[in-house]
Amino acid sequence: MSQAPELRTTSLLSLVGRSWWVVLLYGLIAIGFGLIAIARPLSAAAGLAWAIGVMALVEGLVSLFAVFSGNSGAPRGWALVYALASIGFGALAVINPLVTAKVLVLLLAIWLILAGVYRIVFAIRVRRQIEGEWLLIVSGVLAIVLGVMMFGNPLGGVAVTTLWIGIGSLIYGVLQVVVAFRLRKLR
Repeated sequence: MSQAPELRTTSLLSLVGRSWWVVLLYGLIAIGFGLIAIARPLSAAAGLAWAIGVMALVEGLVSLFAVFSGNSGAPRGWALVYALASIGFGALAVINPLVTAKVLVLLLAIWLILAGVYRIVFAIRVRRQIEGEWLLIVSGVLAIVLGVMMFGNPLGGVAVTTLWIGIGSLIYGVLQVVVAFRLRKLR
């Protein structure tokens, strides 16, 4: 009986090892996207917004079908509101993806400003209970500054945000490729 868990672990590792190429493919796609996002951030942002729009359209249409077939799993009114909101957002994102990306950055900017104010207020309120509250204040000020900058130049905010996403995607992709070749040894 003691060999059963060991046998299961060995067969699982073997299965994972045989699927190493899937991890490699994900890694290569992530590297490709990362390079495109770094080289052409606005095009990549528009592509991302468009892809999200397509997904929202599909989700909205499937939800709308579920509403009318009676299989939504949620109250009919809420499901209909969700379906129509998804279709509306999806259509806007597909028709004009860069404007959609700018609007999302404006929402991010508003959130950053609110988060910054919250951090500063929180730091002032707990300054007697914690040490280093000035770090929270600095964090809040930086969030406000970033939010104001993004609000003042949404297109620049889209570009910078996409650059960071591209850098993250590039790092993720490289790590996936490394893991894929390690998994390949488990075959």
